[in-house]
Amino acid sequence: MNILFIEDDPMNRRVVRDMLDVAGAAMTEAEDAETGLRRIDAEDFDVILVDLRMPGMDGIEAIQHIRARGDHKAELPVIVVTADTAVDLRERCLGAGADEVLFKPVAMDALFDTIGRVLAQRSGGDMLL
Repeated sequence: MNILFIEDDPMNRRVVRDMLDVAGAAMTEAEDAETGLRRIDAEDFDVILVDLRMPGMDGIEAIQHIRARGDHKAELPVIVVTADTAVDLRERCLGAGADEVLFKPVAMDALFDTIGRVLAQRSGGDMLL
């Protein structure tokens, strides 16, 4: 499994990378949304994790760019990973095209469960990380 994590904080990227290493999943890092969108152009991913609060383009805008693509990558599963606790946050993220929202600090079991659930919903069957 190949996962892209778009996150400006290097410590958050490292924590998630360490968790995904346990599951044997490969993780590609992007330190901002623009870099993440270029990586999506150039590489194939199974899942995209994206932070909301980043300098420049935020996570909502990044999701909208992904969903507006004219190719199969527009349908990639996108999971928001955020520390933001705004009341309407989940609805805004889902409205922008996210598949799910995870709140920081992310627990390993929650990360694995969410990725597995989103992939299973997308494939119509059981898919575990």
